[in-house]
Amino acid sequence: MKKTYSILLLLLLIGFNFKTSAQNEHGKTEWFDPNKPATTYCNPINIGYNYTTENHNGILESRRSSADPVIITFKGEYYLFATNQAGFFWSKDMSDWKFVYGSFQRRPADDDQCAPAAWVVNDTLFYVGSTWKRDHPIWKTADPKSGRWLRHVDIALLPTWDPAIFQDDDKKVYVYYGSSGKLPLVGVEVDYKTWLPKGNQADYAKLYKATEVEDIQRPYGEIKEVVGLDPASHGWERFGANNDMEPAPWGNFIEGAWMTKHNGKYYMQYGAPATEFKGYANGVHVGDHPLGPFTYQKHNPMSYKPGGFVIGAGHGNTFADNYGNYWNTGTCKISIKDRFERRIDMFPAGFDEDGIMYSNTSYGDFPIVLPTQKRNHEKGASSGWMLLSYKKPVTVSSSEDCMEVQTHRVDNGGKKVYEKFCYGAENLTDENIQTYWSAKTRNPGEWLQIDLGRKMEINALQINYADHKATQYNKAMDIYYQYKIFMSDDAQNWTLVIDKSKNDKDVPHDYVELTKSIEARYIKMENIHNASGLFAVSDFRVFGNGLMEKPKPVSGFKVNKNTSDTRNVMIVWKKQADAIGYTIYYGISPDKLYNSIMVYEDSTYDFRGLDKGTKYYFTIEAFNENGISAKNKIIEVK
Repeated sequence: MKKTYSILLLLLLIGFNFKTSAQNEHGKTEWFDPNKPATTYCNPINIGYNYTTENHNGILESRRSSADPVIITFKGEYYLFATNQAGFFWSKDMSDWKFVYGSFQRRPADDDQCAPAAWVVNDTLFYVGSTWKRDHPIWKTADPKSGRWLRHVDIALLPTWDPAIFQDDDKKVYVYYGSSGKLPLVGVEVDYKTWLPKGNQADYAKLYKATEVEDIQRPYGEIKEVVGLDPASHGWERFGANNDMEPAPWGNFIEGAWMTKHNGKYYMQYGAPATEFKGYANGVHVGDHPLGPFTYQKHNPMSYKPGGFVIGAGHGNTFADNYGNYWNTGTCKISIKDRFERRIDMFPAGFDEDGIMYSNTSYGDFPIVLPTQKRNHEKGASSGWMLLSYKKPVTVSSSEDCMEVQTHRVDNGGKKVYEKFCYGAENLTDENIQTYWSAKTRNPGEWLQIDLGRKMEINALQINYADHKATQYNKAMDIYYQYKIFMSDDAQNWTLVIDKSKNDKDVPHDYVELTKSIEARYIKMENIHNASGLFAVSDFRVFGNGLMEKPKPVSGFKVNKNTSDTRNVMIVWKKQADAIGYTIYYGISPDKLYNSIMVYEDSTYDFRGLDKGTKYYFTIEAFNENGISAKNKIIEVK
């Protein structure tokens, strides 16, 4: 019997022919060092997104989600707060995020701090979640990593939903809040000690007694309306999957207040028109006082990402890193198991010489260089590593069967949608975060293998896990993934490149930057441990250089304005065989083409996000595994 086992083991080793000599006991290989800090990151941000509470929003399925992020600096480190995370994250470098358990949940099914606000006030970190009920304390801590918080006030009588806190240079403290399809955002100066709105408290008597949201969000006393929507003029503020639901069934939503002060100006940021749509974006109005009046910035939305793997950029905040570079955070959608199934993204941002606030999302779901010094973000911070895995053939160990799924998307009548979902290998490389492959089990040994078609230079990979048949609800501290990645030139002789067999960290969007590039054609991932549910991956993304020719410039590029509705244009171009996708740039002047739209394969784009009465400029470029083409001549659209 022992002889038989020995023969079987020998045959197994010969059949797989894995080379493991480059590995040591700590998981380090010639190309991967788990202890070496990354120089890049990739959206969605790779944090341990919490699982929703059981039956959250009346949906039985287990799924991860978070949204509405706030990143602030405190004592030289970065702190990330977001919706319902049973705590928060901190990082030294904006890449390696560590979780601190700090729940404020009172009952098992409660939201645990939806759309929270955080700000450093008088050298202390302040924190508050969303509520219309006037039942939340205002919390504070001088030591956030301890997970312990004190109550600055026991009950904040000022209601706050999607709140933001801002302390001006004169030490005055302001609170902004609101989320509505009908009403604007509001703001007010508050007393630091009591957290009550400034002014005669008798003027707020109706507010303190109000029970309906529409009454609670109205201005009373010294509360001011600060920002509202004008979808009739601003196309991107319209509700709908493509800004196409008029009239909006629940109104055009405004939410996600945030204040940034730059060069004496106050930039009042907001999110619109709704979190479940690809056009979810951040806009900004500008004023000379924290409570306005504010004027709509001509360049809007200021952060916008309606295409690519990561879709959506609304409801976040703007912060400066330790080198003085600005970043804009936002919410991106999955919206399958729940229309509020979401993730978090972060993009380079800034202010140009004319004081225009912008965020650069071009190639914003490809690797982005982390900051190490002061730099100009007008051209972004791309690593230059291209996507190598798009639509490449994949083989897998097994695949789940197709099934009818209630997606919790909504149609134009507001009804839920049922769809047939399949979990085939082709979903691993389709650049669609809403689809995924699933193995039949969660067992060790399940695998996936990608054929890049030829040898390419590989610099980084991103493994985006999917929550298929997960059983976890709410936060647990034993959630982690383990796997190994092998590479080969011939699919016969394999080299171990990435060893995460000892990983104990929750990495649902695991981004791995190699310590040095490697050339290979085949990539194989072998599952060792899956966090919850079956071994399932939305997209297995590979970045680097294809080592061949960049695409030619795009031909036939036209922007056709809709004469009956100048908020809409139809953009067309000729599809070309040497490109996998196209990036459209537009802006309010030829030197301010800050916004972009990524399109895969297609040769048209129905764009409904322009403002009436504004002159725009457009251009386009093609991209493939090898690089990016030259941009086309800029087109003026009046």
